[in-house]
Amino acid sequence: QVQLVESGGGLMQAGGSLRLSCAASGRTFSSYTMGWFRQAPGKEREFVAAIRWSDGSTNYADSVKGRFTISRDNAKNTVYVQMNSLKPEDTAVYHCAAGWRVVVTSRSQGYAHWGQGTQVTVSS
Repeated sequence: QVQLVESGGGLMQAGGSLRLSCAASGRTFSSYTMGWFRQAPGKEREFVAAIRWSDGSTNYADSVKGRFTISRDNAKNTVYVQMNSLKPEDTAVYHCAAGWRVVVTSRSQGYAHWGQGTQVTVSS
């Protein structure tokens, strides 16, 4: 079964950087798209970024374009999101997700497997 384990969250001041990791196991992920979503207290889950494992195609939410970069390491079966110029509004629980043979979609319905999440808190 697919297992996704996020790490790298924490407390950071505005303007700082964090790198989140998502270690994936249980499948061969070459036909998967991997996504990052976030959910702040009292708000709906929102798309952050996604990458197609096979060719590295990416998709970003407008709110993070130019600040966040998603990448993958095939050898480690790990997906990353480098988050720079963090803002207080980036505060949320960040979840990794995996979807089989989907386009690089921002729709959460495209992802069947989800991790437990890692908390990111950005202070002003």
